[in-house]
Amino acid sequence: MTVLLLIRHGENDYLAKNKMPGRMPGIHLNEHGREQAAALAETLKRLPIKAVYSSPLERAVETAEPLAQALGLEIQIRPALTDTDVGEWTGRSWKALGRTKHWETIQRTPSRFQFPGGETFVQTQDRVVAALDTIVAAHGRRDLVAVIFHADPLKLAVAHYLSLPLDNFQRLTAHTGSVTILKVDGRAVKLLALNLIPPFSFPKP
Repeated sequence: MTVLLLIRHGENDYLAKNKMPGRMPGIHLNEHGREQAAALAETLKRLPIKAVYSSPLERAVETAEPLAQALGLEIQIRPALTDTDVGEWTGRSWKALGRTKHWETIQRTPSRFQFPGGETFVQTQDRVVAALDTIVAAHGRRDLVAVIFHADPLKLAVAHYLSLPLDNFQRLTAHTGSVTILKVDGRAVKLLALNLIPPFSFPKP
């Protein structure tokens, strides 16, 4: 049994301005995002976390840094945890995208959608779940590990482990700086918490 702390990175100016960052390099945490990262470290530092994994994007690594430092651990970068490749939509505003003919498909039947020049949600889910399965396989029973990555990949992973249809993943929520907790024991998976915002008390399994 491995307990996964699935953590969404902190806020950045692209999100604050309602723009889609995708995989654009050079997007860093803003002041509020750095405060969120510090709050995560303060809340989680007393837990027996065995490893800290992160997406390679700066906003995820910068969220992981205070926690890893508090725990005395190295951040283990996993490229497969990176954000969804939104292709030609990178950097565009949510408001403008919400007026496109594709928006209803994204919200109602995302399994049918592919970002222009980018990934499908199915592809994102497959690679992220494969990465998390590898992480679980690398750890022993009762290990607690932190994984810092991105909203849609996180929600898609939770949907998979809970056997929710992909088309329902938009019903889940993962705010910036939040923690979602999954207990994975082979095929037996339990959702212990969703979208916890520090400070909070760690729920007992």
